[in-house]
Amino acid sequence: QAQLKESGGGLVQAGGSLRLSCAAPDHTFSGYATGWFRQAPGKGREFVAAITWSGAHQSYADSVKGRFTISRDNNKDMGFLEMNNLRPEDTAIYYCGSDGVGWPPTDFHIWGQGTQVTVSS
Repeated sequence: QAQLKESGGGLVQAGGSLRLSCAAPDHTFSGYATGWFRQAPGKGREFVAAITWSGAHQSYADSVKGRFTISRDNNKDMGFLEMNNLRPEDTAIYYCGSDGVGWPPTDFHIWGQGTQVTVSS
């Protein structure tokens, strides 16, 4: 059952930007590494980015390095994914996760329901 809530997805042209947000209303970010996975049509879920509880360490998939930035605000139990220079291949449902398995996380114990990002060429 989803315990996180993503927002900020939408339709954008290639080269554009979006900022995804993830809210944790039940304090399900507290003490945990958090991050983002995505799932494109017909493909499996893939790792995008993760950040430790303190924010001191981040990890990115090679495909998004230099274009995406992950951040968090622990005072507000919020996570963010700033996505710049978007490409059509970034089109996917983006899922926020908390309480990661390993580092960088290969899975999360807590997930959101996802937000659709569509990049047109």
